[in-house]
Amino acid sequence: MPGAGKTTVGRQLARRMQRSFIDADHEIEARTGVRIPLIFDIEGEQGFRDRESKVIEDLAASHDLVVATGGGAVLRPENRAALRQGGTVIYLNAAPGLLYERTRLDPNRPLLQVDDPRKKLEDLFAQRDPLYREVADIIVNSLGGSIGQLVKQVERQLQKQCVA
Repeated sequence: MPGAGKTTVGRQLARRMQRSFIDADHEIEARTGVRIPLIFDIEGEQGFRDRESKVIEDLAASHDLVVATGGGAVLRPENRAALRQGGTVIYLNAAPGLLYERTRLDPNRPLLQVDDPRKKLEDLFAQRDPLYREVADIIVNSLGGSIGQLVKQVERQLQKQCVA
């Protein structure tokens, strides 16, 4: 979901695990040379999702990466399959109200440039939450604590999974 902390947590987790970090949205921007809002303006959401699927396919084939996907990456079945095959999938679950507080002033979120962004987030959450749960190996609640605490919580869950 937008604003769940994927990029921030992913970057710190990668550092702690001594792995490379890639934000899929930043990779899309690097490959196209333009910001995501412009891709949405020119190609629409469908065009953006096509680009996103290619990036996810490429990144899922790599090893020793921590990848933060965009919030809508789980919408396509092929993305969910690539993520499952590519490694451990962590879902940072955050309530729509918290997501709204984190994203309400961010102009780089095209889907939230609507009259009622809070309602839009609630709708996105209702649509995407079951898909995240379907693909996730680990679900961590992002309740608004510090990023350091969230990273440690993710690490503990990863260690538990490795022991199991």
